Amino acid sequence: MAVSKHPRPLAPYAQDPERSGGRRRHEPAPTWRSEFQRDRDRIIHCSAFRRLEYKTQVFVNHEGDLFRTRLTHTLEVCQIARTIARALDLNEDLTEAITLAHDLGHTPFGHAGQDALNTCMRNYGGFEHNLQSLRVVDELEQRYAGFDGLNLTFETREGILKHCSANNARELGELGRRFLERTQPSLEAQLANLADELAYNSHDVDDGLRAGMISVEQLEELGLMGRLFGQVRAAHPHLPHRRMVYEAVRHMIGDQVADVIRTASASLESAAPPDDAAVRQHPEPLIRFSEAMQAEHIELKRFLFRALYRHHRVYRMAEKAKRTVTALFQALLDDIALMPPQQHLRTEALQEAHGELGRARGVADYIAGMTDRYAIDEHERLFNPRRLT
Repeated sequence: MAVSKHPRPLAPYAQDPERSGGRRRHEPAPTWRSEFQRDRDRIIHCSAFRRLEYKTQVFVNHEGDLFRTRLTHTLEVCQIARTIARALDLNEDLTEAITLAHDLGHTPFGHAGQDALNTCMRNYGGFEHNLQSLRVVDELEQRYAGFDGLNLTFETREGILKHCSANNARELGELGRRFLERTQPSLEAQLANLADELAYNSHDVDDGLRAGMISVEQLEELGLMGRLFGQVRAAHPHLPHRRMVYEAVRHMIGDQVADVIRTASASLESAAPPDDAAVRQHPEPLIRFSEAMQAEHIELKRFLFRALYRHHRVYRMAEKAKRTVTALFQALLDDIALMPPQQHLRTEALQEAHGELGRARGVADYIAGMTDRYAIDEHERLFNPRRLT
């Protein structure tokens, strides 16, 4: 009995796996899966995906068992994006693959770790987590006999690369062309990007309230959250505080998802792109919030930056994280023999091929792949004389 790879029809502007730009190394087509399903499965089984469980979102892994990690964030982004993709008749498999891979290159300690590593790499080409995610799936995973990396399709790799400088884009060939020509990625990539923003605003509200760093009273002064808390109180006046927060966050996600679906549906109907190629030539993204929701989204984002991300407890931990990453980088760059044998040999090979730039990139690859707790332990092993192993 034949098994269909396409359980429902796609919109003409959705990304059809039969029209994929292909893989860097040719492989026979999968028998029971689409090309994008194969991408998704490879991502789920890779080491970098498992390490997301112990990488910071806002709160460092050991600060609490109930706070989001990079892995739970990734799963929430995936769930939101798939809901929207299904409503718009886009390719759910591609959407899922992109969202599951979008944070594979994140450093330990979240954005603090990324900022520190970027500073350390300032003279060696810098560090950016989107490019590192691409590096993970193109080179760093070592699982298959025939190639390095995961050998993903062009469309999944394109979706992973949300941002890119012109200099880096020139080195990426076809994958970097859209950044130079100012064209759009696939609708599925646009959707993954927006779902990422939607998810982290929503769950950072939840985590910030749980940590006691922001309050319901503060949030009620904002347009979106003030409206939602008012609706929840009106419908459930005696609801306990924690359940009221859950209910408000649930509606927060639901209202934003509904807004994206309505706005994108109208944009697609108006633009009427005949295929995915026409989507790429459109002057602006077709997956977006309405103007009113975008304004509320930005207001909330600014509040979280001011009240949560700059909160003294978060800021203090971020500074400790930066010092940890910086100290690791400098020590390992000075003496790459301090790295475990596999990473040492790989960095030596990069140095032979690219000189000091290769040496620094090898060190950055090693640190970026660390979980929070591994980075803390490695710092202890390198700098505490009482820790020999």
